[in-house]
Amino acid sequence: MLYYVIMLSAAAAVLLASDVRSESGRWAAFFLASAALGGVAQLWMRSPLPPVYYELAQLLNQTVTPYGVLVFSLIYAGGAAAALAKRRRMKLWLLLPPAVTIGWGLLAGSLAPNYPLLLVWTAPYYLSASWLLVVSYLRETDRQRRRSRLITVLITVPTLIGVVAFIHVAKTIWPTFDFFRYISAFFVYSFAIALLCVFVYGVLGVKVRVESDSLAGAMKAAGMGTSLLNHTIKNEVGKIAISVENLRCSPDRGELASGEQHLAVIERAAAHLLEMAGRIHSRTRDFAWNPSRCDPSVLMREALDPLRDRFARQGVAIAEAYADTGVLLADQVHLREAIGNVLANAADAMPAGGAVEAAVRSERRDVVLIVRDNGPGIPPEVLERVWEPFFGTKPGKDNYGLGLSYVHQVLRKCGGRAEIDSKLGEGTIVRLRLPRSRR
Repeated sequence: MLYYVIMLSAAAAVLLASDVRSESGRWAAFFLASAALGGVAQLWMRSPLPPVYYELAQLLNQTVTPYGVLVFSLIYAGGAAAALAKRRRMKLWLLLPPAVTIGWGLLAGSLAPNYPLLLVWTAPYYLSASWLLVVSYLRETDRQRRRSRLITVLITVPTLIGVVAFIHVAKTIWPTFDFFRYISAFFVYSFAIALLCVFVYGVLGVKVRVESDSLAGAMKAAGMGTSLLNHTIKNEVGKIAISVENLRCSPDRGELASGEQHLAVIERAAAHLLEMAGRIHSRTRDFAWNPSRCDPSVLMREALDPLRDRFARQGVAIAEAYADTGVLLADQVHLREAIGNVLANAADAMPAGGAVEAAVRSERRDVVLIVRDNGPGIPPEVLERVWEPFFGTKPGKDNYGLGLSYVHQVLRKCGGRAEIDSKLGEGTIVRLRLPRSRR
């Protein structure tokens, strides 16, 4: 019994510690903590404490847990369901059945759970949550997020169905039925799957990696910081070199407008390089993050400008489309650098010409920055690893395999996410999703 309580409480604590800003993570931790009350109730039942403590813990466990599970599933499912769940009024309406059930017990003078009454609303809560999780997996198109949602389904849905069958239905039909040993088996199953996957794939944004020793981990972090700085220097110096070459090869150096344009690119690249070097100085722990109000369309144009000459030389046509999204809260330096990395990857994919689309779109909950190319595409076995640090497919000593890993980190700092889809022979599309809620 004690292991049951420790297991669920530890899982809740890990979720909160991993990313307390994640609303779905907070609600997952909430329902895990309320589920742990079931084990607390069993411990108190066998203790000399008055029965009211056991009954209160059991009643809270039976009423609060389905509420937390449903709100978590609504937010985790995303889209319209998440928007609905974020409204305070909706959460209050969903809290009404638990409040009525607790109030009924207080008026009846007994805190012992009324299982026939509970069955009326808890079964729809649990089954709706299961349905939302399954649908969110089936509708997901991003390969990595689809795998993550499948893991969540495998961990959560069997246990939720087991709770309905072995607690609410069974206790309604057979009031003396001892459900705890049966339902404990489901929780052990869920915990075992979660423990396995948290080391291999990650669960709800939590992934554990075991380092051979602390020095190896520190050296790897230091190496990544140095390599990321080199990666940034390489990109910015490349932009400066291209602009200098364009000025040198200009048929009429007296054309002031053209010269000023190239000088502006050089000046901006140099300033960006100095800013990035200063911020990455502390990269052994985490890069500095200084959010401010920014226009994503402006950042997309600024990231694209230094690459226009390169695209022109390669015969790559550029299509741009910018929606009026308003301003967002993000670090302009890091977000511009992330966009530049994605655009540079598109240029690398089309050395013999092609087409690239740079767009900013406004969706209900997100602002989406899109970079699409019609290059050769990425093989499926490579696509699964593109976000990993130090993983790269480009030959040469100057490729550090950090571009997309950096993009992933920047989008996470923004509270958003980076998505990539690719088909061989058709091209690649990268979406950078930024939440409107962080304006």
